[in-house]
Amino acid sequence: MKLLFPFTYERYLAKQIYAAFGFILFALVALFLFFDILSELGSVQGGYTLPLALLHVLLKAPSRISEIIPIAGLIGSIYVFAMLASQSEFTILRIAGLDVKRGLITLTKISLPLVALTLIMSEWVGPYTEAKSDQIRMKALGSAYSSQFRTGVWVKDRLRNEDGSGPVRSGVRYVNVGKVDKDNAIHNIRMYEFDDVYRLLSIRSATSGQFDETGVWVLNNVTETRFKETKQSDPLNPVFSSQIFTHPILTLESEVTPQILSVLLISPEKMSILSLGRFISHLRDNKQDAQRHSIAFWKKVVYPFTIFVMLALALPFAYLKVRAGSVGIKVFGGIMLGMSFQLFNSLFSNVGLLGSWPAFMTALTPPLVYLLLAIIGLRWVSKS
Repeated sequence: MKLLFPFTYERYLAKQIYAAFGFILFALVALFLFFDILSELGSVQGGYTLPLALLHVLLKAPSRISEIIPIAGLIGSIYVFAMLASQSEFTILRIAGLDVKRGLITLTKISLPLVALTLIMSEWVGPYTEAKSDQIRMKALGSAYSSQFRTGVWVKDRLRNEDGSGPVRSGVRYVNVGKVDKDNAIHNIRMYEFDDVYRLLSIRSATSGQFDETGVWVLNNVTETRFKETKQSDPLNPVFSSQIFTHPILTLESEVTPQILSVLLISPEKMSILSLGRFISHLRDNKQDAQRHSIAFWKKVVYPFTIFVMLALALPFAYLKVRAGSVGIKVFGGIMLGMSFQLFNSLFSNVGLLGSWPAFMTALTPPLVYLLLAIIGLRWVSKS
């Protein structure tokens, strides 16, 4: 603590802000989990008992924490600064030499542990507990992953040699998976393979499949129809022949892994930075649109550092005079300010997606706008 906060006033501010932050974070998380439990009660049936539903909701708490940390930091710091102003403690700090620049440097130091906490919750703890939570629910209900499409999940893949191995060759494969079990087994698989000019080469269907330790898919009960063009004198009137093969077991090497399938079944906002990076590379390798996932990736990168922006937004409240309003009104204003940031951040992401704006700027613009508002507010209140 002393290494990060060498001055007495820095340690004092840090303790006050962390205490208020912890209390408000606990209250907000408890409130959101209460509503999650209420919405989950409708699914309690059979083997999915109330204790399992409570465990399912509690395991989602780390993801909730990572979402709420910036808002809790804003509300907690506004409360602390408003209390310091009402008791004239901040005025004493200003007389002792705490100017705006030193205040921002102190807030930067205070925000670093909160940034680390956000990264830990959003990148490691949150995804792990979220996956465990879904597994518990699916196992109790006996259900499988599903997608927003009635026909299952569709994914684009690159072709290899006819035996399913070797280097990538020209052409494309479209894979349709009906459902994915909790143990990464897939069911109701269909594959359509095309050459480089999009002529249909083959159609495969399999009842089930499993990704083995060697990195290939083992498909069961496969029916394969291959199409081949017969040489004709008239190139404008091609004739195709077809052959049907059946395979009890067929191994197939593919870039579509269980991780990619699981990514397709969850929203980009709930994925980790590493998972988003791998999936964006997959989309770009297959020449698919990665705009939505790119925006989510940069938002995940920038999001932890919005904590400093929230603390900077709270600092002007320390300069407000007591007669300008009560502590409760200031805290309410902080809540509204935090909600406006979340709304503006979500709205700007959707606008950037529709306008195909650069993903980095789409993710960075909302925090920059609110940081500019914080600087303007500091300049205004410091001169008053």
